[in-house]
Parts: sequence; structure tokens; C-alpha cells
Amino acid sequence: MSLLKNVGTIGGLTMVSRLFGFARDMLLARVLGAGGVGDAWQLAFQLPNIFRRLFAEGAFASAFVPLFNRRMKEGDDISQSRRFAEEVLAFLIPVLLVFGALAIIVMPWIAGLFANEGIEEDPALMDLAVLMARVAFPYLAFMSLATLFAAVLNSLSRFAAAAAAPILLNICMITALVYGTTLGDGVEARRQVGFYLAIAVTVSGFLQLLWLGWWARKSGFRMGLKRPRITPGVKELGILILPAVLGAGVYQISRFIDLFFLATLPDGAYSYLAYGDRLNQLPLGIIGIALGTAILPSLSRMIAVEDAGGASRLQSNAVELAMLLTVPAAVALYVTGSAFTRAFYVGGAFSVADAFTTGAVVSALVVGLPAYVLVKVLIPNFFARKDTRTPVYTAGASLLLNIALNFILVPRFGVVGLALAGALAAWSNVMLLLILLALKGYFTLPGRVYGRIARIFLAAALMGAALYYITPLGAEYYAGGVLDRIAAILALVLVGAAVYLIAAVALGVVNRSTIEQFTKRPG
Repeated sequence: MSLLKNVGTIGGLTMVSRLFGFARDMLLARVLGAGGVGDAWQLAFQLPNIFRRLFAEGAFASAFVPLFNRRMKEGDDISQSRRFAEEVLAFLIPVLLVFGALAIIVMPWIAGLFANEGIEEDPALMDLAVLMARVAFPYLAFMSLATLFAAVLNSLSRFAAAAAAPILLNICMITALVYGTTLGDGVEARRQVGFYLAIAVTVSGFLQLLWLGWWARKSGFRMGLKRPRITPGVKELGILILPAVLGAGVYQISRFIDLFFLATLPDGAYSYLAYGDRLNQLPLGIIGIALGTAILPSLSRMIAVEDAGGASRLQSNAVELAMLLTVPAAVALYVTGSAFTRAFYVGGAFSVADAFTTGAVVSALVVGLPAYVLVKVLIPNFFARKDTRTPVYTAGASLLLNIALNFILVPRFGVVGLALAGALAAWSNVMLLLILLALKGYFTLPGRVYGRIARIFLAAALMGAALYYITPLGAEYYAGGVLDRIAAILALVLVGAAVYLIAAVALGVVNRSTIEQFTKRPG
């Protein structure tokens, strides 16, 4: 399959999940609002979800896929790769049980570490946050096991099932929220909704595990349960996965740092960042995760057969495609962030003032959107060579810069400064990764790609100028009736897309050769 087709499969299903996520967050904003129970829920949900993203989207897949593919190549059938997967599964289950049990026991201390003043000063709210986090935490164990099946399916170039799995999370949470709307508008009703949401999260993890396990069996890959042992394969995976936690998970680790600084901010900061990040996560998930997931198996195979030219072409195409899609998305969201937050979130417990603050957060977050995606695109080049140490160094430098910027920007700009610090740190990570890829002889971005990226920025700037002038025209519609909101946002999207496409064609960014380049089968 071509890079564009693989990315389209993963990204298309991820987009469906993100749209369900929008519906979920629109309900969340109206039912729980910003601050109070809304902040307590965001804190409770962040704890297992950050671990899940760190493990599922970063370290495990990045370390497991190259080892799995190597065994697929070495064996005449799938027996070697199946044995390796079974060994990993057997070791993973007890580790997750022990870690989950310990986390649930010490949850009051963990939640207290990250709670802001609004939660800490209300004992009942603090107890609710701890309860919700405990109920939701088994989600991490279910999703970690599901990740093993997802990695197997991705290695077999069967991306659809894993990309569709997160839809189940959003369906479960939407179901809980819809039921919650029947409970009333009081504080006690919101507390009940939070509890039901925590149950929905854990149930969704179990359903995703069943879903991916079923698809693995349907693909002819049946794994049995074995006695846990530290085999050479498990040991090799462990050696790779520990540094990979930092290397591939820099974005998620920075979220832990964010929690520390969020605890110093006024009530509502958790909610503003969470709702703002939903808009940022839409292109990040569709493009970044899709590209990183799609290129790792192909890169691993090309490097295993010493096809340096093919690996370099694939990496160049991934970088160019990432910029072609994320730069206009970032510019558009930077200009229209508050328009989108007013249209999607205002209503019920969420005010227009809340939407403007969230819009400012969106504008700060998307400054780093192309960088977040490029990190996901560049890191597989290291992991395909079983080099998990180098991304650790770049991640460490990026994290140090992020912390320093937080100390400078958060006191001055609050939650907006927190978002901006993470975005700037992500760009530093990209620069370091590109430099080290070149120094190690792994990959050097061709000069022609730099030229095309410059033209992409110019096309996006022209689009941004057009949106800057037309966005204020729809001010009275963004928080109006449902049809008014749909029409106003649709107008922004259509104008932005049309201007960018015309500019991209005129500047030679998009043409027949570009389409052929991205639709050509790798290798």
C-alpha cells in the first residue's frame, strides 16, 4: 500500500473517532462546564489517559514493531513472531496488574499532587476526583494489552481495526453523558455524571481489548497464554522500551509537567486546556499518529534489507506530507480558534468568556502542531534501527526547555503561557532530531523538500490572511443557534480550504507529480 493510502486509512478512521470526541466534549462542556466538577473530571481522566498515550502511542509500539518485523522476516511462517508476542503478553499481564493495584492504592496522593486550589479546598470534590480516577484507572491495563494486538495488526499492515478502536471510548462516554443530561443541572447531578463517566472509560478499555483481540484472531494470529518468563525477546524489548518511554513519549511526559503548573492556576484551567487540546488533537491524531504508525513497519522492513534509498525516500515523503497537511491546519486554527470554541462549546454550564479563554489556548497550542507531528514522523527512523537512546537525549533537552519556559510564561500568561511553552519546546525537539539524524547518517532532508516547505508556509500564510479578515464577520453567529453555528464554521472551513488549495496549486506545492509521489507503493 502507498504511504498516502495507509495514512488515509488510519487518518480517516481517526477522524471519525475525533468527531465523536468533539461530540463528547461538547456534551462535557455543557454538562460539567469549566471548573468544579469539570476540573475534577479532567484531572481524574488525565491520569490513566496520559499513561495510556505514553505507552500505547509511544514506547511500546515503537519498540515492539521492529522486533516483531525482524522475526517475521527471519521465520518461514509466523511461528517465531507469534511466540515472541505470546512471551510479551505473558510478561505484560502481571506487570500491569501490579502497577494498576499500586496506583489505585496511592491515588489520593497522586491526585493531591496535581490538584489545583479549587479542588484541594473542597474535600468532597477532592474525594470525587480520587474516586473517579480509581474507577477509570483499569482503562490503562486494558488499553496496554490492546496495544499489543494493535501493534501486531499494524505490523501485518492491517491498520483499520486499531485506528477504529478509540471510537468505542467516545461512544461509551457519550452514552454516559446523554444519560447524565436526564439527572438535572445541580452539583450533585454533575457528581453522578462524573462517576458514570469513569465507569464508561473502563468499560471502553475492555471493549477495545476484545475488539482488537478478535481482529487479530480473524487475521490468523492467535495467541495463547503462557507462564510469565523473562526470555531473551522480552529482555530485548525491555531494554528498548525504557528509553523509548522518553523518546517517543515526550509530548505525554510534558503533559505531566503541565499538570504541576496547572495546579498553580485558578479554577477552570484544567478544562480550558483539555477543551483547547481537543481542537489541537484533531489534526495531530489524524495526521501525526497516522503517519508515524504507517511508516514504522515499512521503514523497519527497508532497513532490515539495507534499502537505504527506499528508507530515505519514505522518510522524505512523510515529512513533506506532514507539513503539507499540518501547516495550513495550524494557521487556520491559530486565526479562528475562538470562533471554533464558541461554536462547539458555548451552552449550558460553559460561557462565552470560557470559550474565548479556550480559544486563546488553542492559538497557543497550534503554534507547535507541525512540530508535534514531525516528532512522530522522525522518531520511527531511530526505532526502526533499534536506536532508542538518541530520542531520549532530544526529549530530555526539550523537556528542560519546556520547564524553563513554563517558569517564564505561566506566571505572565497563565494557561495560555503553558500551552505556548509546550509548543516552543516541541520545535526544539524537531531541530535536534533532524540534526542527529544527519550526524548519524540515518537521514538528511533533501534541499528540494526545504523549498517545498517554504512554499507550503507561503500558501498557508495567504490562507491565514483571508481568514483573519473574514472571521470577525461571523461573530454574531458563532454562539447563535445550531444552524447559525454550522453555517458560520462551514463558511470558514470552505474559504480557508479554497484559498489554500488555490495558493498551493499556484505555487507548485500540489501538482500531478506530488500526487504520484505520495501514492507510489513504498519499496
